Amino acid sequence: DLVAVKGGEQAAMFDRAIKELGGMEAFVRKGQTVVIKPNIGWNQPPEKAANTNPELVKRLVEHCLDAGAKKVWVFDHSCDYGPSCYKSSLIERYAKEGGAEVVPGESSGRYQEVTIPGAVKLKKAKVHELILEADVFINAPVLKNHSGAGMTCAMKNLMGIVWDREEFHAGGLDQCIADSCLFRRPALNVVDAGKVMLSGGPRGYSSSRYDEQRMLMLSTNIVAVDAAAAKVLGKTQDDFSYIAKGEERGLGKADLAKLNIRRLTM
Repeated sequence: DLVAVKGGEQAAMFDRAIKELGGMEAFVRKGQTVVIKPNIGWNQPPEKAANTNPELVKRLVEHCLDAGAKKVWVFDHSCDYGPSCYKSSLIERYAKEGGAEVVPGESSGRYQEVTIPGAVKLKKAKVHELILEADVFINAPVLKNHSGAGMTCAMKNLMGIVWDREEFHAGGLDQCIADSCLFRRPALNVVDAGKVMLSGGPRGYSSSRYDEQRMLMLSTNIVAVDAAAAKVLGKTQDDFSYIAKGEERGLGKADLAKLNIRRLTM
């Protein structure tokens, strides 16, 4: 259910972890299109750990193409001005080097209104067209502190596939985070827990505290990977009510004791 690798660079750890899940061929078939959704929310350089590690994004793209993907897209609806975030995070550069097409996320015309089945609060939302069009959806968040939700990881990263994030705050942040995951569940969640921001998130400041975890987690279970991420932050899943709300909506199991967790060290 979950693979956790520790002690290496993000790209190398991904190479090792994806083998445990049967290779990228288990998720991407020849001729399919893939959308990868990293966290590219902030106009910050990689060392601030506010965005997903760009080398990990590049390696993800390469694995998808090696598995036979016809096209790989990378996008996020950034919180800062999108083009600046794409550039300063180095994700645009590395994703293109890997062979992906990098798509802007700040144009409202690229979002289409959908109904979210089973949602409690966020029953409708405008979702980016690539989430509707791509054959395979891969979620690639960075793990970090968040001043509002407490933690940013796999579930909260899906706020970046919708246009109007204010709806989340109006409807109750935790419930809407869980609801947003119901529309389209990622085929794979790849969590960058290399340099983990412990305070000052989600943007990161000069006063932010960090923990060099050098960890990567992979799972098809978006609830389980967030429950594991909570422990990396020194907390429990009970500290983040959206995890329980996601489990209640059938998004996955959060009880780590009942999961098959493979722990690897590089």
